[in-house]
Amino acid sequence: MVGRKIKKSEIDQELLADIYRLKREWMNMESILNRSIDASESGLFDLSVAKAKYFYLLREARQRKISAL
Repeated sequence: MVGRKIKKSEIDQELLADIYRLKREWMNMESILNRSIDASESGLFDLSVAKAKYFYLLREARQRKISAL
């Protein structure tokens, strides 16, 4: 198998980029839902999924000993 070996630093950078992206998504969704009169079930579900993904990736970053904050 011929392939390029992925460096730990590259994976760490991707992880940090995903963490920042998910935090923006989460905050945007939360802002929209806070301003809406009647939040939909799917909107609340999407918000909880984005929040769960964010905290999962933060935990992964902590295990890899990289700072995401």
